[in-house]
Amino acid sequence: MSTEASTETCIAVRADGVYADPAAPRAGLAAAVDAIFREGKLFAGLDYPIFLKFLFGAGPVSAAAPAAAGGGMVRIAAEVLPFAPARRALYRSLKIGGGRAEYYFEPLWLPDPADPDGPGTPTHLDIDEFIADAWSKGIRFGIELDAVRAAIAAPKADRVMVAQRLEPVPGEDARIVEVSDELHRSNAPRQLADGRLDLHSFQNRFPQLKPGLRLLQKIAASAGSAGVEMSGVPMAATPGSDTDLGAYAGAGTRVERHPDGEFLVAQRAGFLAVDAKTSRMSIEDKIVSHDGVSAKTTGNLQLTGDYEEFGQVQENREIEGEGITVHADVYGRLVSRGGTILLHANLVGGSARNKRGDIHVRGVASSALVQALDGVVVLERAENCIVAGTRVTVAHAVNCEIVGDEVTVGVAEGSAIAGRRVTVDVALPRKQGEMLVCLLRPEGPQIGEVIAAVSQRVAQFGELAARHKDAVAALTNRSDLRRYLMVASRVRKKEITLSPEQAQQFQRMGQDVAPALKEVADVSARAKAAEAEQQKGMQMLAGLEAQRLDAACVSRVEVKQVQGETQVRVLGFNPIGGSPYLMAPREIKTRLRGPQHGELLFAGSDGRFVWSSEQGADAETV
Repeated sequence: MSTEASTETCIAVRADGVYADPAAPRAGLAAAVDAIFREGKLFAGLDYPIFLKFLFGAGPVSAAAPAAAGGGMVRIAAEVLPFAPARRALYRSLKIGGGRAEYYFEPLWLPDPADPDGPGTPTHLDIDEFIADAWSKGIRFGIELDAVRAAIAAPKADRVMVAQRLEPVPGEDARIVEVSDELHRSNAPRQLADGRLDLHSFQNRFPQLKPGLRLLQKIAASAGSAGVEMSGVPMAATPGSDTDLGAYAGAGTRVERHPDGEFLVAQRAGFLAVDAKTSRMSIEDKIVSHDGVSAKTTGNLQLTGDYEEFGQVQENREIEGEGITVHADVYGRLVSRGGTILLHANLVGGSARNKRGDIHVRGVASSALVQALDGVVVLERAENCIVAGTRVTVAHAVNCEIVGDEVTVGVAEGSAIAGRRVTVDVALPRKQGEMLVCLLRPEGPQIGEVIAAVSQRVAQFGELAARHKDAVAALTNRSDLRRYLMVASRVRKKEITLSPEQAQQFQRMGQDVAPALKEVADVSARAKAAEAEQQKGMQMLAGLEAQRLDAACVSRVEVKQVQGETQVRVLGFNPIGGSPYLMAPREIKTRLRGPQHGELLFAGSDGRFVWSSEQGADAETV
């Protein structure tokens, strides 16, 4: 054989092996290989996995073909040899069916030229011959080399599966995956600042998201991998089906495409809401829950936004947030930091407190606390409740303690009501509960006197601060201290750089003026303290002025219809201590139900009573 002979343009037989051109078309490679086999030849030392990779782009190995050698060719076999007819006659037919091929292996003998009639010389099959023979019988792909070698080496006859087609692998469908851990609730106990665990609260029941947060990612569908029949015919794979990430985009989210993928992204800050039917994600300004508030569902809630609940709020459970809306009965505690508390059902044995907002209960409030420190309270029916607010409106109150700046009650039974301006349509006692209406009147030191005293104190702090500032100015006017401060300022601002000698001189200057600097610091601190006290006093003056204006407002009480023993009295309070509706619940009940020493304005069991601070003695009693 020559040192280098070319059987086809894409196959080269060289002295060191048989090479194939990886850049050649697969059809051309297959035709060249087929031509060699048809000529009654075979590839000795064939690298079958690489052979299949070149011809069909698939095979028993998933790695790419080895890098090309010199000239861009890749070695696929040791040499090309003739396939002797006597050897070819040893090979039986294959049983082909169902995408697989079987071969019956048995002991073999070659005829002995020295003894033509004898049993012959024992021999065995060869793997390279087997590949060449199988090619001629239509098996061009998928020979199981290990199975064939093991069957050839076995001393017994056996039928063995020697080849099978490569089944196509269908592509994976496109899928949606979560890319943020913040989407998940955490029902672990909440850890307090001191390290202890709050067993009544969950760590993160309602996830709150930030703008720009990636929520979901679409993993694109894959095309799958093609299969190959044993004949070498390719089998197309079924590609995966696509999906639409936009179907998951609700209000407050959008689909964004980036170099690293397609994502569903939050457009604004808020709370995550997922529609149970469509799986659509939305970013809501408030939390909407249908599970109720209990030890099993949510635990106590501390929220930063509005909350809407369609389930019950169980006893001893607390919701703290901004606006709170509950559609079912409430047995626990509601605390708002500034929104509106709206109850569509009943408040039973629990409480509703709002620091800067209104409270509305459309059902019945029973044995409950309702307190709006700076807002309006509106109740339909209240029984055995403590109610406090800036303005309070109750349609029907039974055995309640009610206090506010302005109080309006439709029917009051056995209740104690106090306010600066009180209107009761119908008043009557109930069983053992007396009916009491109190007119709140400021008492104690005159606000004018208090304002004068505070003003004098504020002036004193102002004078003290001025003296301290003058002392600081006098100290800093010393030439040595002024010079040191000027140099120190320029050094601090890096306007000048001192040499080592200048730095030592500057340090000595600092040591000389150190006592004066300490005195300046002390006097400056006293000046700042005096100014701080002056500011506090001015804030107190503003509050007192507001109270004086409030005290100057007209006080009025009207009971339109008295239907049982009812008393109307004056209840004094110190305006400096704040309005009575800001008191603690126990103190409210004690003040309204305890012994009354104020002026008695009315006592009777029928008629109508009207009193105004403008009318004085002209009060009307009918």
